[in-house]
Amino acid sequence: MNIKKFKYDEVGLNRFFGPLEAKIMELLWEAEELSIKEVQQRLKQDKPINFNTAMTVMNRLVDKGILQKRAEGRLSLFRPVQSKEKFIEEQSKKLTENLLDEFGGVVINHMIDVLDEVDQTLLDKLEQKIQQLRKDNL
Repeated sequence: MNIKKFKYDEVGLNRFFGPLEAKIMELLWEAEELSIKEVQQRLKQDKPINFNTAMTVMNRLVDKGILQKRAEGRLSLFRPVQSKEKFIEEQSKKLTENLLDEFGGVVINHMIDVLDEVDQTLLDKLEQKIQQLRKDNL
């Protein structure tokens, strides 16, 4: 699954999706599988939304490979292709790889510069990963 546009000036899932796509994905990650009508009704609690709009967005997410669609009688049910955690992990890995490919050491230097702002557990994991990479390369 490849998200084509990463929006640096947005936050959360809006970095990967449009606002309505992000809301739909949140609903589906919470519920695991929903119909268009169920999604529309849940979205409608915040702001009125047309059934056809929800259907169009959900079908586009299927076309992008982010949702799966299955028929149950006349009802179409939608579910995420992967968990939210797996999605974020995969997309952040691709973003990091792209940045490293394009900008190399500059990216690593910037990552190191912000390490003083992270949780100690993350630093411990990073240290373990570096040690493992060193062992593997011996």
